[in-house]
Order: sequence, then C-alpha cells, then structure tokens
Amino acid sequence: MARKLRTKPYTSLNRYHSVWEMRADGWINLTDDLGRLVDLGSGTPEFRERQARVKETLEMLLPIESYWAFPGKRLFGELCGWFAAGELARLHSAARRINRLLASNAYRHQEPAMDTDGEIPSEIDTEEERLAQIQRPYFEVLIVDEMSTDEEEALRRRVHKKRRPDDAFIFDIVVVPSFEDALIAVLFNINLQACVIRHGFPFKSEYQLDLLGKFLDGVDEHIECLPESERGPLLGAKISEVRPELDLYLVTDIKAEEIAIRVGDIFKRVFFREEDHTELYMAIMRGVGERFRTPFFTALVEYSKQPTGVFHALPIARAKSVVNSSWIQDLGQFYGMNLFMAETSATSGGLDSLLDPVGPIKLAQEYAARAFGARRTFFATNGTSTANKIVVQAMVQPHDIVLVDRNCHKSHHYGMVLAGAQVAYLDSYPLNDYSMYGAVPIAEIKRTLLRYRRAGLLDRVKMVLLTNCTFDGVVYDVERVMEECLAIKPNLIFLWDEAWFAFARFHPTYRRRTGMSAAARLHAKYQSASYADRYQAFSREFAAEDWNDEEKLVATRLLPDPAKVRIRVYATQSTHKTLTSLRQGSMIHVWDQDFKDKAEEAFHEAYMTHTSTSPNYQILATLDAGRRQAELEGYELVQRQLDLAMMLREQVLKHPLLSKYFRFLNVGAVVPAEFRDSGIDTYYDAQTGWTNMEAAWRVDEFALDPTRLTLSIGASGIDGDTFKNAYLMDKYGIQINKTSRNTVLFMTNIGTTRSSLAYLIEVLVKIATEIEAGVNDMSAIERRLHQKRIHGLTKALPPLPDFSSFHFAFRHAMHPSLADTPEGDIRSAFFLSYDEANCEYLTMREVNEAIATGIEVVSALFVIPYPPGFPVLVPGQVISAEILAFMQALDVREIHGYRPELGFRVFTPQALERMASENAGKAAAAVAARAAAPQEPARAHETEQATLNK
Repeated sequence: MARKLRTKPYTSLNRYHSVWEMRADGWINLTDDLGRLVDLGSGTPEFRERQARVKETLEMLLPIESYWAFPGKRLFGELCGWFAAGELARLHSAARRINRLLASNAYRHQEPAMDTDGEIPSEIDTEEERLAQIQRPYFEVLIVDEMSTDEEEALRRRVHKKRRPDDAFIFDIVVVPSFEDALIAVLFNINLQACVIRHGFPFKSEYQLDLLGKFLDGVDEHIECLPESERGPLLGAKISEVRPELDLYLVTDIKAEEIAIRVGDIFKRVFFREEDHTELYMAIMRGVGERFRTPFFTALVEYSKQPTGVFHALPIARAKSVVNSSWIQDLGQFYGMNLFMAETSATSGGLDSLLDPVGPIKLAQEYAARAFGARRTFFATNGTSTANKIVVQAMVQPHDIVLVDRNCHKSHHYGMVLAGAQVAYLDSYPLNDYSMYGAVPIAEIKRTLLRYRRAGLLDRVKMVLLTNCTFDGVVYDVERVMEECLAIKPNLIFLWDEAWFAFARFHPTYRRRTGMSAAARLHAKYQSASYADRYQAFSREFAAEDWNDEEKLVATRLLPDPAKVRIRVYATQSTHKTLTSLRQGSMIHVWDQDFKDKAEEAFHEAYMTHTSTSPNYQILATLDAGRRQAELEGYELVQRQLDLAMMLREQVLKHPLLSKYFRFLNVGAVVPAEFRDSGIDTYYDAQTGWTNMEAAWRVDEFALDPTRLTLSIGASGIDGDTFKNAYLMDKYGIQINKTSRNTVLFMTNIGTTRSSLAYLIEVLVKIATEIEAGVNDMSAIERRLHQKRIHGLTKALPPLPDFSSFHFAFRHAMHPSLADTPEGDIRSAFFLSYDEANCEYLTMREVNEAIATGIEVVSALFVIPYPPGFPVLVPGQVISAEILAFMQALDVREIHGYRPELGFRVFTPQALERMASENAGKAAAAVAARAAAPQEPARAHETEQATLNK
C-alpha cells in the first residue's frame, strides 16, 4: 500500500534548505491537517482540500522515512494504509504521537505504541529518561542489502534481542536495498554511526534525487555487473568520502581474508557470511565506543572523585579556599563544586602533562588527529593566537622568507617579529564597496613565488600563510593553491589559519576545502600511477623554456613533479569559536610527511616556548569532549547551522521592509566574477533552491561560507559601529563580532537555535520599522542630511589601500639584481622602535606634506583601525599617499597604533640612515656569496630540489 501511494518523483526538496527541515515541517503539517479533517464534514470543499494536502504530505514523507529507523518503512506503511481506509482519527492520533516523539527525541529511549490514546510525551523530563539519554546514547546502523519487509523485521528483532543491560549504547537498524539508497541514507540520516554492507545489491534507487549527482562522479550505473568483491568496497569508499566518521563493515560470501587485505583501510572489519552475528554486534558497539571515549575528560572526572590532601600550589583546588571563606562562597554557588574539585596541577600526578604527554592527554590528542584527518594534533589552551606563533616559530628561522596574507590575524604579524622572518606581504582583492578585503588570488601567490625564482631566492622562501576561511567567509580552493605552489617550489610549507573553520571537517561540502583534507588527497594523488601519467603528459606539453615565461606560468594550471613534491601542511583552529570548547581552547593539526625528520624537535621547542606550564585542565577537558561531539554528531550540527543561515538569508530577502534597508551579501558581492568559474552569483534560486552552492564549491577559486552572514546596512544611513552598539547590543542584547563602515557580520554556529534566529529576525524588523518611521517623519533638510549619510555609506567609500613597501633600510635585498623582491625585516623595525631616540610623531598634515615633497615616511608601529581590523601599516612600512587618504577618510573611533593628538609614530631620518648603512654591508656580503655560486634563472626550476636539500 505504501509503495503505491507515491505517484510522482520526489522533487520537493529544492524548496527547502535541507531534508531535516522538510521532514519536520511535513510532520507538523500532517498533524495539523489531520486534526482539521477529523473535525470537518467529508463533503465540504475544505475537507477535500485538506485531504489532498495530507496525501501530498504522505507522498513527500514516504521516501524520507525509509531512511530512518523511526517511524520507519513498516510503521509508515501502516499510516498510509489507515489513510487509504479513511481511518482519519486513528491516523491523526498516531501522527500526533510520532511528531511529539520526533520533536523531543523521546523515541530514542521509549518503545512507542502508536495505536493508543494514552498520554503523549512532549519532552524528556523525568530523571530516568534524562539519565538514559546520558548513560546509553542511541544511534542507528545502516544495513545495505536487498531483503523483504519480513526479513527486515526479523533482523530488527534479532538485533533488539542482543541488547544487554550493561551495554554502553543502544542502536536500531535501517535497511536500504541499493547503492544509491545507501548514499541517500548517509546524507539524510543524522543518527547513523555505522554501516554494514552485505551481499549483492543493485545500483539505482526507486527515488529520484538530483543531489546525488555530485557524489556519483566516476561510478558506473552498471554496478550490478561488477563482482561482489568490487561492489561493496566501491560503495564503502563513497560512503567514507561523504561521511568519513562512520564505521564501515563488510559482510561477504567470498574469501573474507583476501578482501580484508585489499580494503582494510576502508572497513573496520570484514566478516564472512553470517557466521557470527554476535561478533558483528559487538564490533559495532566497540567502534562507536572508540569515538565516544574521552581519555582526558574521563580521567579528570575520576580525579575529582578521589580523596586527596593538597600540599602544593592552588589553594582553590578541591574548593578549599572557597568553601572555607566567609566572603566568596557565592563563587562556589555560581560555578558549582565540580569546577574546583577537578582543579589540579600537572605536577600532582595522575592527569598527564600537556608539555610532555604520555597518558590521557596523549590519547586525547591522538583521537583529535583521527577526528580532524591529521597525522598528529596538539592542544593549545592559549587560543589560536598562540597556536599560530608556535607553528611560525617552529617552521621559520631568521631570514627565511614567508609569504603572508597582509590581512591575516595580528598574531601572525607578531609571530613574524618573534621568528625574525623576512615577510613578503600578499594583497587580497579589495571589496571597496563594503570596506573589507576578500582573499589572495592564486595568480598573486604564483607571481610572488616566480619573482623569487627569477631573483634566485626561491630557496629562502619557506612558507605560505593564508587565512581559510576569512572573517567574512571567503574560502580558498585549498587543494589548488597548494598544488600550483608546489609545482614552483616542491617542499613549500603551508600554514592555514582555520580559526573560524574548525567545524568544516564534519560536512561533505566544506570538508574538501580544509587544509587537512586537501593534504591527504594530494598525498594520495601523488602516489598514484594515474597522476604520474598525467604529470608526464603535462611535462611533454610544457617545455623547459616555458618555465621562463612567467605570464604563461601564471595562466597555466601547474602540476608538481610527484618525485620531488613533499606535503607539509599545518592548520590552526579555534575549537572554541565554532565547536564545543571553553574560551581559548584551540588545536594545531599537522599533515607533514617530513615532520619527524625536519620539524619535530623545533616544533616541540616552540610548543614549550609558548605553552603555559600551568594549562587550564577544564579547557583541555572540553577540547576532548568537543572532539567526541564533533565525531558523533558533527554532521548533524553543522548541517543545522547551515540550514539556519540559509533560512535567515531567505527571510531577509523576501521581507519587503527588511529588504528595503538591509541585504545579506551573496557570493556575487563578495567574490568577483573572475574567481567564479561556475558563473554562479547566488547560492539560492527561487526555482532550484540552494542546489547552486554545491556546484560553486566544487569549481570556483573562492567560495562563500553561507553561515557567515554579512548584512549590508548602508541604505539605512547607519554606520556599522553605531548599528552594532546602539541598536543590536545596547537595545536588544544581540552580540556580534565584526563590523565595517556599512556592514555587520552575523554568524550561525552549532549552538544556534531556531528560537534565536526568530529573535534576530524580530529585532531586524523592529529596527527597520524604527528607521522607516524616522525617515517618514523627517523634514526636508533632515531628509537631505539622511541621503548624504546614505551616499557616504554606499557610494563615497574610500578605496582600500594595497601594501605599499618596506623601506629599503629594512630590506636585505638592496642590490639592484635582487631589488624586485618585496620582503622586509619586520623584526628589526619592530625592535628599533623601542628606542625613543629613533622615533618621532608626525600628524597627518605633516605626513601629507612630507609625501608631497618626495620624502619617505616610515611607520614604527602596527596601525590597525577597528573596523575593518587589518593592519594598514606594519613596522618598517612606507606610508603611501593611498594609505594616508584611507586613514583621513576613516570615521572610526578606535585605531590601534595611532594617537590623534600626536599622529603617527615614525622613524627619524637619522635612524633610517643608520639602519640602511648596517644592512648595506649585509646585502653586499649576500651578493658576494651569490656571485661565488652563480645560477642561471632558466635552470632554477631544474636544480631547485638539490639546492633545497643542501
């Protein structure tokens, strides 16, 4: 009966942001319409209209529910049968109960009876149910096998009978019959934690879903013709690509031991036929248990229960200094005793040391590496600012050249100072209309590398440092950037600042644009015979003389030599920003195939340098628990975050008053057309829904993270700083992080709820209504002033300046043959400014006059306006006319490194002359050394690896 009900293809998904929203709305609408049908007479027009809507909803839900254990195919088929038989009251009662169970998640720990008039649970509110949810989490297992409904129910009964009271978890099963159904299930069903692939199965699903196209590239639809030994592993590989956190098991009818040898990296275990159901059951439980385990958090909990006598530091440990106080017992009441009972020191024993982990911290970091796809992971309790400095200091020696995005976080600039690096700043493309920058084009990076190659200095270029994603949501094609750079310098190190991108690992769309995922793919690619053939073809087409044609090199998609390339990738992530962790909880992820030989000792020294000897154990515990959450429910949480962001964008776009004053920037506004090969300028389309996002993220040089919602407010006549403080925060208590002159940035995260989203929309409507009323009440003069403010915020915006240059006093490459390279000695400039005698203050007028007469004025400090928050000037940088014009046009209140009453702190001419004289000797020595070992630029590419090995 259920199968016959469906009469049209399943295409309604395009109207929704996700299947989860569609499913939730479907059950709500079904319950409401059935309730009304029960009250109506059968002959009325409304009855017929509601009846048609119920039929449509059932048709919509039918394929969705086949991929979930509850209510599942069998029970949903019964509902469809009741509808066909006209048993509307019975159907309404069951639908109402299912809706409540789904909304509350109570079905996870209850045996629901649908055909009853008993009380319907609305939420998990009893202590028994709450403990059950904590102590025995529920999950579902996907079984890929063709079987009848009776066979499926018999399998479910066998699984339920194996449940034991001491099981750490409980699970139910979902059975699907085909290759496509399996992929749909892992995309739809957020409860899945494991997949068992059994015997033969066809390729096609009876449900037609366009969203599968991107996951089926290279998959032959005639999969049924493949032998079983290839069919199951192919499906396993595809599932692992989409959701790598799932445990995969293969049950085969042929030689299990031979298959296990070939596919051991895909499947956790391979079983022969059905010889041991109990072993498979236990393997599934054990696999989930491995991800559930939190070594350090568990150790900390156990430590808090131990009786101890504290005779070392930390009076607050065991809460002694709190509970014995007459004045601060409210501190204990506010935080609770567990916080203090778990407070201890690494020297007390039992809980491991962050600086030299050998126990639970070591295990916790290994589990984090597994979760984030790294070869090794290190925890940081001082935030990603410290994590960035650790990596820079470990990888960079004094006078190494580092290519740095000029608009990166200030910790990178200070890291360059500490490491003594020679910094070559890269310019991002400007978004002048919104007073913010995008990201650095690959052409800019390649040109800079080729300048160093032409100058014979490529051997000194050590690292490329980029922000992915940017504050405003611009995301690199990480794999392409690294691949093309490695074609020019095969052992280049990459540091990806993913402070705002830790969540990306746990969603298939985002994952491919992360540093760790791209590193693993590149390494696998360069080991393959197919890439070796591809590179040989590229080498034949790209002759040796072509390596002297820089414009051709920039325009060509370059491929690195697999015999020379080394994958050395680092990513720093603020776990506390986008996943679950206490403030300052961060991680450093490493995918460096030369780590043991070339980096380990230096990394550990840098780690020791910047890591506290008294790390906060509560932060470490939340990093451990946050990793568990990300592995077990990250996909669900990130998708929900994405759904809410898309919902907010759509609501503002459709609301007539909101869209009059506000506009969320789409990808076309944030990423110029030259970087969007897809031609897609918006991820949402009224006809196709949100399907454009997938296509754009696959091919465009830069993509936009839709969860970073930049709201353009220029049409309101209110600047970003005023909108943030006077309206959002002071008036409505809405917190945001970043503004520009005419934008404010909202971000959804894994903790965002539909209620908080509704509140934000409500607030924006109130603000828009207030603006509308104010505009309508303006006099003619006031209206002209208002229009002038709007013009200043939307049309008369100062162009964003590029990086000018370092003054020659802070450049070692002063010889004419080396003058084409842009690096500067930021460390020398930084510390030169410590001596008051080397500096003076000049007002903007005085700087302007000096520039007009041809005098170079050099900043002694970092100058950072907020907003936009990037350094306009760094120590040793020449103040250009464009930078000065930008500073004069700014109307922000906060500018770090600039004192309005004094002006700019700049170097005196005498200090610059003395510094230049000192560096001239160094430059001459460098030129002499190079002259002793000349190398033709044309042969630089061929001999580069030998030089680097020296």
